[in-house]
Amino acid sequence: MRPPVFLATWLALGALFALQEYVYARSWNYHHVSFGPLLLAWEGHFLAWGIICQLIWWKLRERIQRATIKDIFLWFVPLSIIVSVLEEVIWVACFPNIPIGQHGWHYLSRLRFFLDEELATNLVIFWIVFFLFRGMGYYQRLCEQEFTALRLESELVNAQLRALRMQLNPHFLFNTMNSISSLMRFNIETADQMLEQMSSMLRMTLDRGEAKLIPLSEEIEFIQMYLSIQQMRFESKAHTYVAIDPEVLDALVPTMILQPLVENAYVHGVARSRGEKFLGVEAQNQHGQLRICVRNSGRGLSDGASSERNGHGVGISNVKTRLELHYGDHQRFTLQEFPDGEVQAILLLPLGFSPRLTGNNLASHSYENQSSHSG
Repeated sequence: MRPPVFLATWLALGALFALQEYVYARSWNYHHVSFGPLLLAWEGHFLAWGIICQLIWWKLRERIQRATIKDIFLWFVPLSIIVSVLEEVIWVACFPNIPIGQHGWHYLSRLRFFLDEELATNLVIFWIVFFLFRGMGYYQRLCEQEFTALRLESELVNAQLRALRMQLNPHFLFNTMNSISSLMRFNIETADQMLEQMSSMLRMTLDRGEAKLIPLSEEIEFIQMYLSIQQMRFESKAHTYVAIDPEVLDALVPTMILQPLVENAYVHGVARSRGEKFLGVEAQNQHGQLRICVRNSGRGLSDGASSERNGHGVGISNVKTRLELHYGDHQRFTLQEFPDGEVQAILLLPLGFSPRLTGNNLASHSYENQSSHSG
């Protein structure tokens, strides 16, 4: 309803009606009728209607949208007659030279002639505009309701995500602090190193604030610190590695989505396995999707399932719920078990990128944890 666009639409209608009348006159061999006066008259007619309707929109749109049947008959029916007559009064006064069959007619005769010819058309125009404005009101309210519903849904999802992160962080902190407490009795130096690493991780977490999606490179940096803590926590001789395709370094992932998977792999897999131990994190572009795989040695899924029943499955259920909230059905999370006890947790996510340039986030794309070594 911007006035220039609205009025231009009315002027376009005037041009179409003028062209129609001109073609009609030519078809009946009225060669004395020229296009210029017809165009001027019709443009004036529809411009007057455009101005009147713009005024109605500014002053009466709320009343039109709230009008009941009683209001329509008692208020808008008389108004339609008044407006239709008023438009004709203005138009006849502005265009006294439009031929109507005889020349020299005075104003009232001309007005009476055009009212007889145009009043019904004017009433039709008024009621078309009335119901157009009423329909626009319905559409506007529908859009507002949909926007409100989407905003409420978004706020609910954000609240659920915050609750899930609050659930996850204490779980991680409790496990780490419990390990530090145990180490303080016989290995103060290692406990101090764990405290420093945990402090760095907490600082990184606070720096992220309420960010729901972060570049994969930042998540990997967080995982590197976490792997160092786990190596000290379990005094593990596990071989750990991180292999990231440079193409997906800036791919966006949910904050702290890998930490519970790595923790689950370490606690329920690496820490309980015998012989050669390993834990790896891999990521690449798989047919337009981000594929992340956390793989570890262990005893298969049976121990992990038992642990989940005993209350240690917070991380996995948290990951599944957060992925559903972030991506709905456009994601997949699977756990695979192999005959030798290896377990793989695989995420398939929509591939979206941070605007920052890739290549500046990690110095190396495929590297080993500095604290890791072969068993």
